[in-house]
Amino acid sequence: MASWSPVERDAVLYAASALFAIGTAQLASISLYQQWGRLAVGPYAFGAVASALAARRARHRQPQAAASADAGGRSGGDGGPAAPTGAAWHWTTPRAVIFLVVLLGATLMPLSLEVLWRTDSGGTAHVQPETAVVERSGEAWVSGRDPYTFIKPHQHITAPPGEPAYDVYNPYLPLMSLFGIPRSTDASPRLTDARVAFSVFTILVVVVAMALCRGPTGPRVLALQSMTVLPTAALPLATGGDDLPVAALMLLGLVLLQRRRPLWAGVALGVAASMKITAWPLAALAFLVARDRDGHRGRKPSLAVVAGIVGVMIPAVLPTAAENLSAFIENVVRFPLGLAGVQSPAASPLIGHLVVSLFPGIHRAFTATVAVAGVLALSYVLLRRRPTTPAALSRLVAWVMTVGILLAPATRVGYLLYPVDLFVWAWLLRSEGTVDPVPAEPERVPRPVPVGAAGVDPSDHDRSPRESGVRAGAGRARSRVLTSPAPAAGLGSVLVRDGVEP
Repeated sequence: MASWSPVERDAVLYAASALFAIGTAQLASISLYQQWGRLAVGPYAFGAVASALAARRARHRQPQAAASADAGGRSGGDGGPAAPTGAAWHWTTPRAVIFLVVLLGATLMPLSLEVLWRTDSGGTAHVQPETAVVERSGEAWVSGRDPYTFIKPHQHITAPPGEPAYDVYNPYLPLMSLFGIPRSTDASPRLTDARVAFSVFTILVVVVAMALCRGPTGPRVLALQSMTVLPTAALPLATGGDDLPVAALMLLGLVLLQRRRPLWAGVALGVAASMKITAWPLAALAFLVARDRDGHRGRKPSLAVVAGIVGVMIPAVLPTAAENLSAFIENVVRFPLGLAGVQSPAASPLIGHLVVSLFPGIHRAFTATVAVAGVLALSYVLLRRRPTTPAALSRLVAWVMTVGILLAPATRVGYLLYPVDLFVWAWLLRSEGTVDPVPAEPERVPRPVPVGAAGVDPSDHDRSPRESGVRAGAGRARSRVLTSPAPAAGLGSVLVRDGVEP
């Protein structure tokens, strides 16, 4: 893959996305996912074919460009090969047009159609349950009601007509309710669908994050694709979409850490962590890689990250949680862990879910064991190989979330978009380090020796620390020689042997 051109990589990505759309249309158990697959396969196929044709055309142009460069070099240049300028990574007109067509066809068009069909039908067939939950919590927040309903154990759950019992639960943190506020207004239902707010917010935040990057265009394009047009973004945005704003804020927080803005990075991660628990692993470890504007680590930048996160989460989460703590824990903690006694829609047949399904009696013990083992393993990794850059942190969190998603009792395959994006961001941030390298740690200066000490020239205080250290070492050698109890007859030989002038 390293030898492929950018358009060749686009062709492979769009072809793989088309295969994913076909598999989703044929094999998905959710009708909404099947609809997205049927709508997206055409745009992805177009992107793959058009990118392949653009790559072939560019390959045919290479010999002509090389011949022109050689002719120019013979006519007036130095005859050497032209230095790579990295222009091949830049957006070209065909590549940008293909991207926009795929964005429109695979992301925006399915989203618009699903919102339209939901509005016309008035049912829940064209929307994922999380969208309705966010909209209902937003309406509760506007009307001054508690967005978390306390459900006692073994209590009969009364869900709204046409909705399953698990829709009564709200597993999101308070700031997620902001995306449901437009639903409480008198605007058209086609505009107040929470998926519209999810999409607009995600695209804006990703554009800001990419604008802050300064590295090669290749990683930035891939990060943009993974957050807008590839199935990691297109499928969630068209069906549910609540994970994409959280992922976009996580990306912005990592980019701000790379740009050495620890306070603003903490604010971005604090907003993400106040929306959904999936942002907590990154928010909890961000202080490890914080640096100040000069590129130095220390207590001050780490505290700035923590201050940004805590400064957002305390006013955003604490008042709502303290108002009804038992309801908050039941919705936000017990329900996502599968301990609320209600079958969660996030129940993909992954390892953890299969284990608790085969052995229901070990559900609580298995959940506790996985949590304790995960904390111990992460602690060991942090002690042995602590991440020092945002790229390393992104890669570590990607592995942590991959293992956690696979072993969690109640999870879904769609959550794997987080580790996939984190691995892409690790490549992006690693390339950013090549254009904005971290300065070397300051060199330790030898402790100054007081004036008047044995063998130290007082004029050393007018010299640099390095020169003073050299003179001090020579003075100590001279002192040892002159105070040696060696006989006078052997003094000359000692001085000559040690290279010290009498």
